[in-house]
Amino acid sequence: MSTLPDLTPTARELARLVAAVDDEQLTGPTPCPDYRVADLLDHIHGLTIAFTHAATKEPLSGAPGPSGDGARLPDSFRTDIPAELDALAAAWLDPAALEGTTMAGPIEMPGPEAGLVALDEIVVHAWDLAAATGQVYAADPTAVDACLGFVAAFEAPQEDSDADSAGESGGGLFGPPVAVADNASALERLLGLTGRDPAWRG
Repeated sequence: MSTLPDLTPTARELARLVAAVDDEQLTGPTPCPDYRVADLLDHIHGLTIAFTHAATKEPLSGAPGPSGDGARLPDSFRTDIPAELDALAAAWLDPAALEGTTMAGPIEMPGPEAGLVALDEIVVHAWDLAAATGQVYAADPTAVDACLGFVAAFEAPQEDSDADSAGESGGGLFGPPVAVADNASALERLLGLTGRDPAWRG
């Protein structure tokens, strides 16, 4: 498996998007049909913590998992989540994170694969949040290419699949693929493979 790209550029871009979310946007729709913006932010909050622990191979010990319940979102999310994203990126820069296996949610997988799942989560959810809140997303091309190769290796799920590896329903990380144009960008192809319509607007 290829070397895991640095998560830092994507983590910082997602942090910027999170910090710019207005209160009135929290109830708005997202590309994930069952998620409002607050739900998506709660999911990002939980998955960031979970995949930091996957890198350090430390048990979560009651820390929030990647659910998706906006009622759980802390008022301080604009500072909490960026700090958590910094910790996530730093944890996956440690060579020890890529050694052996680790737990990614309920699934045990090799460290490099878990790191790619973490990267894919933040790459795709950064687009989700940007699309939902009308922000411009400056995706890291290296991260997108790595995620595209990773996701393309998976068999497409059935149309009645209702959950992804992160536990969100509808428009999931590995939801039923959406066709994109032949000349689609790498990011658009990644979005299509993860069940998202690149043309989605809230």
